[in-house]
Amino acid sequence: MKPTAISAEALFEEHRQSLRWEWIAGHAHPERHFDDAVVSEAQSSADLVGYLNYIHPNRIQIVGRREVAYLRSAPELMESRIARIITLDPPVLIVADAQTPTDRLVQMCDRADIPLFVTDESAGHVIDVVRGYLSQHFAERTTRHGVFMDILGLGVLLTGESGLGKSELGLELISRGHGLVADDAVDVYRVSQTALEGRCPELLLNLLEVRGIGLLDIKAIFGETAVRRKMRLKLIVHLVRKDTMDREFERLPYEPLSEDILGVPVRKTVIAVDAGRNLAVLVEAAVRNTILQLRGIDTYREFVDRHNKAIAKRD
Repeated sequence: MKPTAISAEALFEEHRQSLRWEWIAGHAHPERHFDDAVVSEAQSSADLVGYLNYIHPNRIQIVGRREVAYLRSAPELMESRIARIITLDPPVLIVADAQTPTDRLVQMCDRADIPLFVTDESAGHVIDVVRGYLSQHFAERTTRHGVFMDILGLGVLLTGESGLGKSELGLELISRGHGLVADDAVDVYRVSQTALEGRCPELLLNLLEVRGIGLLDIKAIFGETAVRRKMRLKLIVHLVRKDTMDREFERLPYEPLSEDILGVPVRKTVIAVDAGRNLAVLVEAAVRNTILQLRGIDTYREFVDRHNKAIAKRD
């Protein structure tokens, strides 16, 4: 899914309280936003915001203490230096470090319709906040069907065909002290080249649907500790019917299973649903095993090595 454009007005309102900034110039076009070509070519949010750099136009420009000192160092060159900044065509210009922008900078921003924000916060802090915000906003995203949970500190997506009891399993896991992120629809964002983050759509926030009962407000029933705003996706637990498991999946796969989401491979475990099986315990065991694998402990490979050593010893 293609990320939506973000306007200067939206950026300003999003961080009005946290960065305590003022909008002092360039009010004529509050809808001004990043050029789509620049966003598509950016490797990361670092390409969209930074200190003055004449090599990279069309990025948010930060003017800190050193930049203001540079502009004021030669009054006869101030006009040309500011003009060079304006020709970069930044979507927004931010003056930080409690610096006062020069009158000429304010006038030229007004003339060029470039929004100019001023804040007392440090330039480094402003860059960190804006980069983090843009990284999430422009992240590639998709929606997956399933129940997304925090199980033992690991982001786990429960998937499977409709009617297998994913939501009931999620409810049991919540009652065992784990946290709900999203039920039914999970918004997945690629926040870096190797990391995925799952969040809940606003419409479904804190809600879990259980057949026969209806919608449950998990936060109201179990308390604030039973819900999470977001989690990094580390494991997919795919539920299948027992006959499907016997027919299509190996009992002991030599290579760990994985599934690609937005180009990022995610570890995957398949669990058969059958009468009498305690799925909550099985999911917890799968999560604990995944945590061991992430620490470099692979039980299956250790068993294979032990088996080979036993054969060699017998021979």
